[in-house]
Amino acid sequence: MQENIKDKSIRNASRLLMLVLIVLICYVLQSILVPILFSVILSVLLLPICERFEKWGFNRAFASLTALLIAILAVVGIIYLIVSQTINIGQDASDIVNKIKSLVMRVLEWTSEKFNMSTHELIQRGESEMGNSASSIGSYVTSVLNSIGNSLAYGLLVPIMIFFFLYYREFFKAFFFRVFSSTPKEKIEEVLGKIYDVLRNYLVGLISVMGIVAVLNTIGLMILGIEYAWFFGILAAMLTIFPYVGIFIGSLIPALFALATKDSAWFALGVVLWFQLVQTLEGNFITPKIVGGKASLNPLVSLLSFFLGGMLFGISGMILALPLLAMLKVVFDAMPQTSPYGFLLSEPDDSFILTSGQKRKRAEKQKRKKKKNETE
Repeated sequence: MQENIKDKSIRNASRLLMLVLIVLICYVLQSILVPILFSVILSVLLLPICERFEKWGFNRAFASLTALLIAILAVVGIIYLIVSQTINIGQDASDIVNKIKSLVMRVLEWTSEKFNMSTHELIQRGESEMGNSASSIGSYVTSVLNSIGNSLAYGLLVPIMIFFFLYYREFFKAFFFRVFSSTPKEKIEEVLGKIYDVLRNYLVGLISVMGIVAVLNTIGLMILGIEYAWFFGILAAMLTIFPYVGIFIGSLIPALFALATKDSAWFALGVVLWFQLVQTLEGNFITPKIVGGKASLNPLVSLLSFFLGGMLFGISGMILALPLLAMLKVVFDAMPQTSPYGFLLSEPDDSFILTSGQKRKRAEKQKRKKKKNETE
């Protein structure tokens, strides 16, 4: 008995050590792993387009290249939209800056009245606090610049890898057959098919949700009379790629713009309230209806994976967290020894949140239904 407990402890310790080593290796090799993961996920999104061109008689190389060019044009179009509208907003920067200065002065006057401090003292204290945090701001700016540099590198490397993943997809499938040669080929194809379906449904659902949220955001901003409503609406919708916090961050930008351009702070408050209403609709109705149970994940585990992905890979990890979690769930469900972890990653059904009275009523209803079927 003691030997069995000892063996179990050794196995658990070795698994924990392996998990730590995997995380450490992923952190060290993130500059290689992140573009590979993005390439795999985007290849899944472009695969139906590539297959469509192949059905039309294109060879695989030309079909893969055409699908890739379509994706590049779409990304360039989005970047052009953001940059051009940012330049247009910047043309009115002097008026906006003047309004922000007047707003800051009003806030300082109100603060000085409430806390019995002169405006000069408040400014001095603010400068002192800014000086103390200068080092942290500098490190943050450095990290942002590093992220921009990495993004530019990914912008060159990812398209090349996407092309090869599309072109050699049968070759990579044969690689999995060789690695898991002891597993039946049908089982491997089933797991790969499920991974493909989960990623495709997640990506298509995410794009659809972004489109609906962009329309709702724009409608609300137009009703409030905010300039560049469709630009801010689309920008906030794109930030929904960051779960739970994306649309909140997206609401702050038009709210600050409304605060600087409108005569009343109620417009900024209206922007925040409208975006929070859209976020509620998106989380409780839009996403469940569009994505449904095809990529259903435990909300708590999803939230934890979002922050852990950020700690491991930065902003890229936040974006990759949910699709990687969905892939892990499929892999865990496919193996008996890891199926409990797949169960942990899945979204709990209603039976786990029912009260004792509701469970009793459900059991009685099932008994009556069973008895009725037996009599019939």
